[in-house]
Amino acid sequence: MATFRQRKAQRLARADGSRKGALDERAAAVVQLLNGRAQFCTTSSCSGRLVLAQGSAADINSCEIQKKNCTWLMVTHEACTKGDVMTALEKATGDVVLKFEPFVLHVLCRELQDAQLLHSVAVDSGFRNSGITVGRGGKIMMAVRSTHCLEVPLIHKGKLMVSEEYIEFLIHIANRKMEENIRRIDRFHKGLELALKSAVSANNSPSEAAEKNRSVYIHRRKRKTIQEHSVHTSPEDHNEELEPEDDTESSLDIFAEITI
Repeated sequence: MATFRQRKAQRLARADGSRKGALDERAAAVVQLLNGRAQFCTTSSCSGRLVLAQGSAADINSCEIQKKNCTWLMVTHEACTKGDVMTALEKATGDVVLKFEPFVLHVLCRELQDAQLLHSVAVDSGFRNSGITVGRGGKIMMAVRSTHCLEVPLIHKGKLMVSEEYIEFLIHIANRKMEENIRRIDRFHKGLELALKSAVSANNSPSEAAEKNRSVYIHRRKRKTIQEHSVHTSPEDHNEELEPEDDTESSLDIFAEITI
């Protein structure tokens, strides 16, 4: 636990290394909710965006598109119009791809069960490409991901390869994906709040239930012992310590109460 606390403190003390340099507004509520819990630490996030990325074909297809030899002609975390895209494309000189990238979140988790809770909520919210990885050092990372992406080449070597009508069609699809993305984030946030509250209640309830059942057991045993004592004992037995006998029926009832 001490190691996790140290990792979290170090991570949260770092400056934001993203191009934007700040947390996306739409992702802020989820990030703050998780970082406010001792068992979680967010490491990166994006609320979802529509991007016009320019570079060579090799650069655009690379997994390092955001970091190497690539220019963003346009990026927005909101719905956009055909006019926004056409204006941005006027600056194109190389290969340009239109991309919609949905919400993504990476969370460092203290225990595997914490990651499993997040994974369950994420999948139920529509982020069905989510997964958990465990590093060699025991680092547990939960990634919230979705598959409703969009990636379409528009320009090759500075030449527009599709019609404006097709671009308008693509923008319509991208905006619908953005709307669905927003709904999924909202479901994830609400589901996460509920799951975390339930987890806290579950952690607190066993001790309370155990104490309640212990009181019930003591009450039952006292009542049974008094009855047995009044019927079966003689004056010579008053100084002897009464040993409670096994009560199978009572034990089963208590076990059922605990299980429930």
